[in-house]
Amino acid sequence: MNRNDSEGTEQEHAHADAHDHHGSALSEMDLRVRALESLLIEKGYVDPRALDILIETYEHKVGPHNGARVVAKAWCDPAYRQWLLDDATAAIASLGHTGRQGEHMVVLENTPAVHNMVVCTLCSCYPWPVLGLPPIWYKSAPYRSRAVIDPRGVLKEFGFELAAEVEFRVWDSTAEVRYLVLPMQPSGTSGFSEEALAELVTRDSMIGTGLPRTPESKREPA
Repeated sequence: MNRNDSEGTEQEHAHADAHDHHGSALSEMDLRVRALESLLIEKGYVDPRALDILIETYEHKVGPHNGARVVAKAWCDPAYRQWLLDDATAAIASLGHTGRQGEHMVVLENTPAVHNMVVCTLCSCYPWPVLGLPPIWYKSAPYRSRAVIDPRGVLKEFGFELAAEVEFRVWDSTAEVRYLVLPMQPSGTSGFSEEALAELVTRDSMIGTGLPRTPESKREPA
């Protein structure tokens, strides 16, 4: 079988798999990914067990839910919050969130007077263990350039504005240092459990391009 025949067969299999999965069709991109995955496995370039472990890791073990847990604990526990600000890598690791792209962490605390925002102007360095894979916009050239030049304008495009007297600090992630923003705790949440607070923490609030949810907004229908 030549390469074209193999690719055609794999795509047919992917299409068949797409309609067999709970009766729903996958997008064209999903089909291409499945076809490529099947081809790599067939050629022996990828161990399917290793691939399963990788997918499991990024679906369940890394992602913004980890960062939300870190933030919520800092809101509830002053001692942990101080540890997080003093030695973020160790404090985050104590909750089990370690690994590639999270070896050298720095946490930036937002206050009524200071708002922090994170960017990577050279590429897309990002704290995977606590935030998962970076969103497309984080890697885009417009965000990487404008976040430094016009952070207020960027935030306005994300849907919110801060008072003119608030100081903006833009931090450039590198391969050596990754940043996580500690947003301010929403008002009216004193006494909430860590679990309830974690549900209010958004990915964008930990990058500095958004704010945590309020209890009221969380109750609003999607």
